Amino acid sequence: MTDVDHSALFAAYDTQLRREGEVYPASSVTPLGPLLLATFGTTRGFITYATLDTEDGPATTDSVRELVTGALEHFRSRPEIRQVEWKSRGHDHAPGLHEALVAAGFVPEEAESVMVGDARLLAIDVEVPEGVTVRQVRDEADVRAMMEVAGEIFGDDAETTQAMTDELLTRLREGDPVELWVAAVDGQIVSTGRLEPVDGTEFAGVWGGATRPEFRGRGIYRALTAARARSAIAHGKRWINSDSTEFSRPILERSGLVRVTTTTPYVWKRTAADTD
Repeated sequence: MTDVDHSALFAAYDTQLRREGEVYPASSVTPLGPLLLATFGTTRGFITYATLDTEDGPATTDSVRELVTGALEHFRSRPEIRQVEWKSRGHDHAPGLHEALVAAGFVPEEAESVMVGDARLLAIDVEVPEGVTVRQVRDEADVRAMMEVAGEIFGDDAETTQAMTDELLTRLREGDPVELWVAAVDGQIVSTGRLEPVDGTEFAGVWGGATRPEFRGRGIYRALTAARARSAIAHGKRWINSDSTEFSRPILERSGLVRVTTTTPYVWKRTAADTD
């Protein structure tokens, strides 16, 4: 990739996938200054933005702290919300954001690489070991089995896994274009992933990529990603994006995708004190 290609990919990501591009299919979205406060399902809050600058000018430590306080109060006042994610990016002008989030009770998770590239780079034939099958799943039993495996690999607690599973099942029942894919060995799911075509953009996201440790390094994740990329192209999408861990980033880089920035999720979880 050339510098021009990198700049074009960065611009496409920053203009198409910030704010509105990230809150579909939220059950509710509330603006707060430059922020969008979204609720997914009934229990999960999400905070995104294109910039932290306000109508009063560029972001300052004080204005950022006020936004954090206001956003958390919005979700804290709704007792059904069990956890909230603030999605930050490494290239944003965000003075004092880390300190403000930590002071408010948000916990930073591991930083991930935002990978972007042409879907055709991933839509290749990948040879997988004998006995491995890659398929799309829609039935409730398959979806629950898939999410249990993903939750186990990611280390999610039972409540988080249940909420995500219920949310995905609701979306499927309502005709949402989200696609759920698995790779199985002898009928047992060993790798999972979602495809999220983003309406009104040229993008489809590949998310939830998780492979059991004992099955890594065999081309299974690449095959699962290739299947999703082919489906993205069938949806008319040009670009693939992914927030990638250090397990998947090298695989996507070898396929030609580019890291355009980093993202760090900060997560707040409700405690008994927040319910009182």
